[in-house]
Amino acid sequence: MATESNTPVLDTIAAMTLDSVERCHMEPRSVILARIAALVAMDAPAISYLAHIDPAVKAEFTVEQLQDLLVAIAPVVGTARVMSAASHITQAFGVALALADAEAEAIAQQEARSRSTS
Repeated sequence: MATESNTPVLDTIAAMTLDSVERCHMEPRSVILARIAALVAMDAPAISYLAHIDPAVKAEFTVEQLQDLLVAIAPVVGTARVMSAASHITQAFGVALALADAEAEAIAQQEARSRSTS
């Protein structure tokens, strides 16, 4: 049975991304490197990067590794794509933080209501 969510499309895309990472025979960090490089190469929008934040965190992918990746692929994809990717990645992190804040607020409100009715 499907669970209710305020972000069903994003949740589905994130689940698909996580599932493909788990089914791939590469190390999770290598998969994230390959995926982010592909996103940069195709000038993907911020929402595409957003779907990769959770798998990147789970793979212990660091900001320094992301920067190294962008430096490594800049001569191939070009500076315009790398700068666009940096902007989109920043936007994706902003959305992820806003979603996390909204979820935390909803949980806090639910707990407060639960305490007040007890």
